Amino acid sequence: TDEDLRLLYTVGDMLGIAIERTRLYEQSVEMGTISERNRLAREIHDTLAQGLAALTLKLESADALLDSDAGGTRVRDLIQASLQLTRANLEEARRSVMDLRAAPLAGQTLPDALAALAAEGEIPVQLRVMGGNRPVSQRIAVGLYRIAQEALTNAHKHSGAALIQLHLEMTPQEIRLRIEDDGHGFDSQHIPENRFGLIGLNERARLLGGYLSIETDPGVGTLLLVTIPMREGER
Repeated sequence: TDEDLRLLYTVGDMLGIAIERTRLYEQSVEMGTISERNRLAREIHDTLAQGLAALTLKLESADALLDSDAGGTRVRDLIQASLQLTRANLEEARRSVMDLRAAPLAGQTLPDALAALAAEGEIPVQLRVMGGNRPVSQRIAVGLYRIAQEALTNAHKHSGAALIQLHLEMTPQEIRLRIEDDGHGFDSQHIPENRFGLIGLNERARLLGGYLSIETDPGVGTLLLVTIPMREGER
């Protein structure tokens, strides 16, 4: 009957829509995978490759000094610096491998995931969230989680802090993630060789369409502020 035909046409249209949605979803997943691979490639180039190049130069210098009449102190210093670089690069490699795992939020909201992250370390972390019930895309949420994870790891390892403050502020215009510690700080004009993570943080923020600012000086702690402007489709 005509009614049966109309029903069949309706079902066919619905199936067509479902198939198209599935295709678009698979396409978006593939594009996201390619984007993530490109990000990791850039990050590995900017951190591991440069770190290994610096390590090579130091070892070549040490090797040259062995053939000269220079004292062993300089050689020892170069070897110690090389070991420090090696450890930093190994840590960066481990972090890059961790990034290849599945999305870390595991169905949690960003504030809930940050709360769990804040409870993991040995240094107390005070978490404050403003506007945490605002919707945000998975891409932004995962990116900000990774930034917080790396920043807290750096603070736990290098800051010597007694307290870390982690603040998340979400507004319709932007998201601000603030990580502040009361540790010994460092000269922001001369980032230590073991702070490769800061390069990765800056790259992560840039890939999210935002930026990272650093305020620190020896003896006054460190403040990292990540600002991500909200665009249509990311809310």
